[in-house]
Amino acid sequence: MQFIDLKAQYRALQTEINQQIQAVLEAGQYIGGAQVKELEQKLAEYVGRKHCITCANGTDALQIAYLVYGIGEGDAVFCPDITFISSTEPSKMFGATSVFCDIQPDTYNLCPVSLEKQIQAVLAEGKLTPKAVVAVDILGNPCDFDAIIPICEKYDLILIEDAAQSFGASYKGKKCCAFGQIATTSFFPAKPLGCYGDGGAIFVDDDETAAVIRSICVHGKGPKGKYDNVRVGMNSRLDTLQAAILLPKFKALAEHEVADRQVVAKRYNDAFAPHFTTPFVQEGCESVYAQYAILAKDTATRDKVVAHLTEKKIPNMIYYPTPQHALPVFADEPHYAEKFVNADDYCARTLSLPMHPYLGEEEQQLVIDAVLEAL
Repeated sequence: MQFIDLKAQYRALQTEINQQIQAVLEAGQYIGGAQVKELEQKLAEYVGRKHCITCANGTDALQIAYLVYGIGEGDAVFCPDITFISSTEPSKMFGATSVFCDIQPDTYNLCPVSLEKQIQAVLAEGKLTPKAVVAVDILGNPCDFDAIIPICEKYDLILIEDAAQSFGASYKGKKCCAFGQIATTSFFPAKPLGCYGDGGAIFVDDDETAAVIRSICVHGKGPKGKYDNVRVGMNSRLDTLQAAILLPKFKALAEHEVADRQVVAKRYNDAFAPHFTTPFVQEGCESVYAQYAILAKDTATRDKVVAHLTEKKIPNMIYYPTPQHALPVFADEPHYAEKFVNADDYCARTLSLPMHPYLGEEEQQLVIDAVLEAL
């Protein structure tokens, strides 16, 4: 059994993927080929954005978002305490300060109440300038944008949607990647839409911003091309081969994989709800379940389940074992008065189980039986 079975997905899509790869090999255009443009157009249309600009990976996508808006020294960037470091790493890289916020106890996403509390703490101290909010759709579950967006507008903050885990999910009729001035996603192989290597994308509506992003992605190129450098940029492009692989995988995601994930999640929910805290999805929203995470009643119970699953050779993971505020790299970041109660509790009790759209009923039952046996 695989935690995320990419081999099963490949077997299902093998003919289409192989045809796409062969077309790239025959054309011989491995950078900036036709498949890149086709993918960008389809992803932008699917999400409901004017522009999609692909890049080398999801981390680059976030770094580019910070660069576009000039986030740097003296700026405060507000981030959820539960996320992967790529969401907060650019602050450290560019001299800004990450200000962590607690999470909501049900969705595990950025808590709007904690966000506003931290903004006010920064303003009261007067040392940093509130600049941006990074809203991470954790585990594939969309943030509460109806609450977050007005806070960003109230304090004139840039909203960056980090949809690395949520491509295909939706919030009240809008797809993830449609929120904020800018949104980013990742095509890391294990993501809901993943390529066979690294890849990422950035979504915006503003034409000028899109042009700046395309410039940054190719060494700060200017109107005359890559030897007409008008700014400091980076080398971050999605290879044509990866775009070709993503095209049939995107088609499958849109046609049935998101729905298939809901089926697996429901079966898990039905089995685990009496014994664990199961994922909560806000009304009118749809999670893509990049990971299926349950909360045990305490750390000892979680560790007992992990040990039993490992003994049974059933894959399991902890997303994430350490909140951002407790990572050594952020030891010097200010925490203000925040206690991160929900984030600490989440890390102490969370456990993720095998989840992908090709997980058959027999495998699902093996997982369910093993988890319940452990109790």
